[in-house]
Amino acid sequence: MIRAFQWDLARQVERLDWLVAQLPRYADWGYEELHVHLEDAVEYPRLPGIARKDAYSYKEFGRLVDAATKAGIKVVPIVNLLGHTQYLIKVPELRDLNELRAADGSPLERGQICPLHPKTLEVAGKLLRDMAPFCTAGKVHVGLDESFHLGKHPLSKIEIAQIGLAAHFAGHVNRLRDLTRSLDLRMGMWADMLCFIPDAIPLLPHDLIAYDWYYFPFSRLPRVEMLNFVPYDLARPLQAHGIEYWGCAMNGSFRYEPLPLFGDRIGNIRSWWDRCSTVGAGGLLISSWEPHRLAMEMTTVVDAAAACHWLEPGISRPADMLAKGFERALGVKPGRSAAVARTALQCDRHSFAGYARWEINDRWDCTAPREPLAVYAQGERFYRNLAKRNLPEPFEASAAFLGYIYARDTFVRRAARGVFQLRRAQARDTNINRILHKLSSDAESFGTRLHHATRAAAAMWNRTRRNSRTSPNGKILRLDRDRLGAWKKWLSRCRQTPRTVHTSSTVAGIWQLQLRVQNFEPALQKVIIEQAQPDGTWRELHTRFTIEFSAKAAMPRSNFEREFSVPVTLYPKTTPKFRVGLRGLGRVRIHSVELSDGVTLLPLLRKQGPRGKLLGKRVRQKGFPALDWDTNADEIELSFVKRERCTP
Repeated sequence: MIRAFQWDLARQVERLDWLVAQLPRYADWGYEELHVHLEDAVEYPRLPGIARKDAYSYKEFGRLVDAATKAGIKVVPIVNLLGHTQYLIKVPELRDLNELRAADGSPLERGQICPLHPKTLEVAGKLLRDMAPFCTAGKVHVGLDESFHLGKHPLSKIEIAQIGLAAHFAGHVNRLRDLTRSLDLRMGMWADMLCFIPDAIPLLPHDLIAYDWYYFPFSRLPRVEMLNFVPYDLARPLQAHGIEYWGCAMNGSFRYEPLPLFGDRIGNIRSWWDRCSTVGAGGLLISSWEPHRLAMEMTTVVDAAAACHWLEPGISRPADMLAKGFERALGVKPGRSAAVARTALQCDRHSFAGYARWEINDRWDCTAPREPLAVYAQGERFYRNLAKRNLPEPFEASAAFLGYIYARDTFVRRAARGVFQLRRAQARDTNINRILHKLSSDAESFGTRLHHATRAAAAMWNRTRRNSRTSPNGKILRLDRDRLGAWKKWLSRCRQTPRTVHTSSTVAGIWQLQLRVQNFEPALQKVIIEQAQPDGTWRELHTRFTIEFSAKAAMPRSNFEREFSVPVTLYPKTTPKFRVGLRGLGRVRIHSVELSDGVTLLPLLRKQGPRGKLLGKRVRQKGFPALDWDTNADEIELSFVKRERCTP
């Protein structure tokens, strides 16, 4: 079983000297192959318009491959050639490759390439020929994952109507395989689409390598997240057809996480190691995705910990494996590594994962004033105490940044509550200066935390990346600084004109629509909040995916409930009417709906039942998912009675 690791360089460009320095270490840890996810992060001489500004030059990438060869590690470039091809579509000259079309037939600016476009194979050939010299493992990976726009192009629709979706997809695979064979390369692809189109498997070439991926711990079989975590087995049908089967775990973050969820990651790797050993897999790949919001060295710790499976198989407890990971990757001394590993696992209880948590990065006025603060205050205290533990530098910076995240959670929610307090006090004709003073004092204290977070974010980024670029976390902090400034100005206006408390602010609207979303059957749900306009049309106010990205939610049944809070403005002489829509796949339950400005609580025209309202349908646990992100699959209208002020 080949042991492989992956670097995702498509999101950020790591310093070449740092990458080169890691290769002998990975070789010492027993890794044999490096898979490199690139997209537009490298120069393609035959298609010069693709590479982004900070991409590796062709010569630089050659240096990386040469260093890997010298270390005894073979390289497999990943060249996406169906899904995740925005790196091609962004180029105006290549936009016509897009599967997605506007009403007039013109290509949209976002989507994926069409398998049947007359120039698709030509473009694929240029990309693959440019990468062929770097395929030192004798193979190339062409992606093909998460290609859910299949069948939208007029050419695709016609072919699917004639031969079916399975043959349409397999046709693209076979054409790419012929192209790679002409370059004397073996072709690999992600296997997830075969969960949805299993009839394509008998139509695939026998010399293919299929990379099966799933990123949560599992007992015997991996699961399909978007099909309500139904278990599946691709190993048997693929191997029966002569296709080499690989298992793929993941070492880091899903998107905005500043630290890996270490327990989930180690559990996921353990699950795949056991499965690959059981089914006789050709290899185990520990992949890395979107590491640009965490310190790259912390994912390296997970890779080093995973090596216990073949270096020291007697070490199997997550804490012990992580201790070895810190020793190997960051040079932590054995006498101290156990305590550092325990601390890392404790961080899992105070993570920053899932869309409900992440949306504060984009706006502060969607934090629910009625949401309990205890969990955020506890997380803030936890990370403040970590500053005293003398952690390795990348871990220390990551923990400091997470401490800011929790401080922000607490600060913004307290500020939103403060807006409602100001309004109630002003409505009672009570002096609001005491409340304003407290809110201003909190804002000044938070400004200090923001300053320290800026240093932590820079430390996380600059250790392995070019400091000439602002990190994604740094950009979030810049927006936070702007929002904090706007909040201070709003408080200042309130001192001068107390009626200002009834206007919208950075942390709360004039009115706030609040509800709870229960995600009891996790899949791929998206909740949409819309408001009826005076002309009868609907305007979208806010959306959120329900995905939590944690093992606790990676099961067919869960009990995750999240507050959903949206700032709104009511129209005069119009009944306040809203619509909660559900798109994607699965069901959710909506309950505890309130519309308030902090003083007046408007009642619903129709009272809710004790269990709220069920939206959506059960997920079909097989077949190709029909994803429509523009139309509500189910919805409920919420109309409120307008009346004089009443105390909530």
